[in-house]
Amino acid sequence: MQCAGLRSSSPAPTTAWMGRRPRTARWPRGRLPAARRVVVASAAASDANSSSNSPGKDEEREEVARKEKEEKAAASLLMRSQKYAMLKQQLAVAAQFEDYKEAARLRDSLRSFEEEEPVLCLRRLMKKAIQEERFEDAAKYRDELKILAPHSLLKCSSDATTLGIRVQVRSVYIESRSQPLKGQFFFAYRIRITNNSQRPVQLLRRHWIVTDGNGRTENIWGVGVVGEQPVIFPRTGFEYSSACPLSTPNGRMEGDFEMKHIDKAGSSTFNVAIAPFSLSILGDDNDVLL
Repeated sequence: MQCAGLRSSSPAPTTAWMGRRPRTARWPRGRLPAARRVVVASAAASDANSSSNSPGKDEEREEVARKEKEEKAAASLLMRSQKYAMLKQQLAVAAQFEDYKEAARLRDSLRSFEEEEPVLCLRRLMKKAIQEERFEDAAKYRDELKILAPHSLLKCSSDATTLGIRVQVRSVYIESRSQPLKGQFFFAYRIRITNNSQRPVQLLRRHWIVTDGNGRTENIWGVGVVGEQPVIFPRTGFEYSSACPLSTPNGRMEGDFEMKHIDKAGSSTFNVAIAPFSLSILGDDNDVLL
């Protein structure tokens, strides 16, 4: 922006210097280069130290280090999860073809893997610490799990009630329909909807939010469930099974059902929550479907 009509208050420069030029302090001629090098080097070192020790730089380095640690942990977990998936798949095949010697070998390999797998070890340690009321240790194990495998803190089941409508979910990994080497992991889940209210309801639409192990999220909408829009009367329930393919060995699902009461004309619809649950080939403490 330009300012018009303003003048400088400093005196106008003279065309010539009148009188003798004042003497200024000078570096001794013989020592000028070396002395200046020392001063410049000292100033540069001081600037570098002050810059490197500044709070902003420290926080930035810590954030970069944290992200690198999380990325390495995620990559390591992916490799171990793929190995675990392969072992489970091979065990299922060996049992199907009645190759009991190979099945026994694979079973032992799985047990050994489960005993050494960091995620499973941390889970056991955290559970034991909670049972023994060592809550500081439990918090430490939980924080380690957050870095190593965030999805592992979420169970493969969930239970939520909205306006008297209870939704229970249980997921399980299906080895026979998965191809770990191709990055294809197949999960089945079973849902039980129980109407604990005093009014009949109808399930109209579903909405799922699926998040894979890399944090990619997909929203899925559909009419009803498994081709139906079931009516659920008080003190009764409705159950169904479905499946979800995933490109990573772990992830999560959550969502809601849109329902309406059918005992009164013109009733408005309402949403019933489906609480988050994990999709994981490692499972959790209870791997039995509802």
